[in-house]
Amino acid sequence: MSPPSRREFIAAGVAAGAGLVIGFYLPHGSNGAGEFSPNAYLKITLDNKVIVVVARSEMGQGVRTSLPMILAEELEADWKQIQIEQAGASTLFGDQTTGGSASVRTTWDPMRKAGAAAREMLISAAALEWGVARASCKAENGAVLHPPSKRRATYGELAHRAATLPVPTDIPLKQAKDYKIVGKPVPRLDTPAKVNGTAEFGIDFRLPDMKYAVLARCPVIGGKVASFVDKESKKIQGVSYVGKITDSSIAVMADSVWGAMEGRRVLQVNWDEGPNKDLNTAAIMESLRQGGAKKGVTLYSSGTVPKVAGPLFEASYELPFMAHAPMEPGNATAHFQGSKCEIWAPTQVPQDVRDSAAAAIGLDPDNVKVNVLLMGGGFGRRLEHDYGVEAAQVSKAINGPVNVIWTREDDMRNSTYRPASYHKLSAMLDGQGWPLGFTHRLVAPSISAQKGQPGEGGVDPDLKDEAALIYSFPYALVEYVQTETPIPLGWMRSVYALQVGFANECFIDELATAAGKDPLAYRLHLLAKDEDIKYFDATWRTARMRGVLQLAADKAGWGKPLSTGHYHGIACFGCFSTYMAEVVELSMEQGQPRIHRVVGAIDCGQVVNPNILEQQIQGGVIYGLANALRAKITVEKGRIVQGNFDDYAPLRMNEIPAVEAHFVESTEPPTGAGEPPIPPLAPAICNAMYAATKKRIRALPILS
Repeated sequence: MSPPSRREFIAAGVAAGAGLVIGFYLPHGSNGAGEFSPNAYLKITLDNKVIVVVARSEMGQGVRTSLPMILAEELEADWKQIQIEQAGASTLFGDQTTGGSASVRTTWDPMRKAGAAAREMLISAAALEWGVARASCKAENGAVLHPPSKRRATYGELAHRAATLPVPTDIPLKQAKDYKIVGKPVPRLDTPAKVNGTAEFGIDFRLPDMKYAVLARCPVIGGKVASFVDKESKKIQGVSYVGKITDSSIAVMADSVWGAMEGRRVLQVNWDEGPNKDLNTAAIMESLRQGGAKKGVTLYSSGTVPKVAGPLFEASYELPFMAHAPMEPGNATAHFQGSKCEIWAPTQVPQDVRDSAAAAIGLDPDNVKVNVLLMGGGFGRRLEHDYGVEAAQVSKAINGPVNVIWTREDDMRNSTYRPASYHKLSAMLDGQGWPLGFTHRLVAPSISAQKGQPGEGGVDPDLKDEAALIYSFPYALVEYVQTETPIPLGWMRSVYALQVGFANECFIDELATAAGKDPLAYRLHLLAKDEDIKYFDATWRTARMRGVLQLAADKAGWGKPLSTGHYHGIACFGCFSTYMAEVVELSMEQGQPRIHRVVGAIDCGQVVNPNILEQQIQGGVIYGLANALRAKITVEKGRIVQGNFDDYAPLRMNEIPAVEAHFVESTEPPTGAGEPPIPPLAPAICNAMYAATKKRIRALPILS
């Protein structure tokens, strides 16, 4: 189905009596030249409702508030009137993927322009209604005013007339100094529903006569179903269906989740374990180490190899596979009805769910409707669409509505994982301990390549956002060696940036120690010259990184006396166009770190909502702490070992440190905030632990 043109879309809105409807583009991925694919719509109804339809998924990051704030600012709306509608999968919305800390940074200009266009149309409509000069009217707080005559008309009263006017272009946008909504700590619009229990998460969704299903999946990666016997399963009360859904899974359906789980427990399955039955973590990590001796593709290169030889300092770092482990495990509901199917899913990729489900059940994508529900954590796991496809497949098999739900063990052992990686770094130092040359060889499998999307020239496309070098060296070389693995890979919060940041910032600290210099002073020296570092399509500014580094250090009291037995560590990194620095304060208790305080400073350009930004930093730090301290997925005999929060433990409440969030005041365009707090955290912890113990940690997790 071709999306409508701008003219067709506006006309359709008027014909339907919808009031004023404005659509706008989203530059988040290609949607084809000349196509009209708006990301969200502003709807001002005749009864004065101001509705923003958001085509981004809410998983706690606050897009259902921050995105409407951007539009409402230019609209001169009354914020108390703003209502939100969540968009499902549609050809109208361009790329609806929610990930890569991209929601605000890619909708900033389109949403401002949409709000401004609507505002100007409403002002023109009022001037026509009153027969006055347009310049004598102004928009304010959800209405248009004519000060000379003291007339006032609400947006709802003007919507019908405004919808008949041409959509203006090239409208001057407001300056930051004039903002009334953007930059203010506006309460989140989704909080009341979450507090009173009316918010609908994926796992909450119900349909009349809905059944529940769980799937038995091959425990060995890449294995298949050889045969199964369902006699005992069908004896369980409420079990009404047992059937093979894919080559590697069998569905057990019942009237309740517990009935389905019990039916699966007694199901007798003979698995064909396939080629990975002997796969183990030790062999995988050894293959990565061997990759460190290979020459990789160049990600970044500057300067020339030093002609004067100096002391060579080398170190290597390792990171394991990690699981997303969101609190809400995978789930989706589907209702197959012959020629069409409707799906309700907590997803970051509604269009992928639609397209993959359609292919799996033999329908045209136009006949598959996907509704987006709230997520109890995403972290990249909901960038996959397996759960939505499974629900559609089971629903087709039973020809009725069904909720497919994953247990915690299902989610841990049948997931996709952050890739394991190996890092080999070296630096040649001059007589004062400053680097003359710096090299970093990153060895890791490619997520995109495994999913059939190899990068140009052997460069994983994610590395362009996540493996930047933020320091200026006389000579620098960053390389990538791509390896292969049968372990299913997936994008996980900050993706490769966690790995690169850990290796780089631990190494920089080691160089500072070798030079006998303060870790903060050493970094500031490397960032002292104002430079623009070009890395693929991004340009990193040393001045902005220096700013957040100094801000974090100042707020943490770097260099000032700490409580007895307390130590500081510092690190900084840039990813997703954002600059982040963190200082960790810890003590050692029985040989283990006790994190007392984390001070974070971020430069993400114009801040839309300070409250939400603070929440993003706090949540990122807590998530990053769990990754750094304990997160490790291991493989034995082709099976994922970890299965629940007993052996893949999140932080407990008594382990949460005080987290302080600070940001640089900026009028630069906004950039990402969800992922940048992750990468500097692990190295800051390890650097603080070195200050306490004089022992370096070069592998995660810290408590392995």
